[in-house]
Amino acid sequence: MVILGLVLVGTAVTSCKDDESYADQKKKERKVVDAFLERAPVILMGANNDTLLNISKMNVITQEQFEAQDSMTDVSKNEFVFFGSTGIYMQIVRKGPGEKLQHGETKRILCRYWEYNILGDSLQTTDIAPYWATNPDVLLASNNSGTISASFDIEKGGGAMYMIYGKTAVPKGWIVPLSYINLGRQKTGDEGIALVRMIVPHSQGTEDATSNVYPCFYEISYQEF
Repeated sequence: MVILGLVLVGTAVTSCKDDESYADQKKKERKVVDAFLERAPVILMGANNDTLLNISKMNVITQEQFEAQDSMTDVSKNEFVFFGSTGIYMQIVRKGPGEKLQHGETKRILCRYWEYNILGDSLQTTDIAPYWATNPDVLLASNNSGTISASFDIEKGGGAMYMIYGKTAVPKGWIVPLSYINLGRQKTGDEGIALVRMIVPHSQGTEDATSNVYPCFYEISYQEF
């Protein structure tokens, strides 16, 4: 059982072996991602036997199909769009209220997330726990002529991602959804904020993931802070 609020970094499981080349590590990553896409279901349990995530077999669609669907994925079919240039798989569960980050605009964005180490087959970090309630993960995101950049706001000490990994740089994979989702505040009980799920390869993940060559599955919510 995975305990709610678990905060671990999986380097012990995923650290490189002296006799394993980078090419070999990338092949291993590709194999575990392919297996993860076919795996049904992936169930993460909380401390009270509550289901945190229940992910069934994933249906991969092309960017062309994604764009034809108004940059949305069909959650009923568990669709994930594959971005060939980055190796990221993304599902938009909800686009959220408000508008996309506009050109020349900077916003503070509150994020809540689960980080599942696919290679280690375990929930690695999360800020969805009482401990992090007063110190959420907040991004400072800017759109400069269509190029979006972001860093973690650590004015009040930072959230789980900064406290665990010690970096203000936001993983590249976390920035990708900002081109497609809306950033607003929930105004009614049935108006859900933006929510995405992603498979993020090592090259688009945290510095720890990049160094140790492991992919992660994320569920992340985004809302204007």
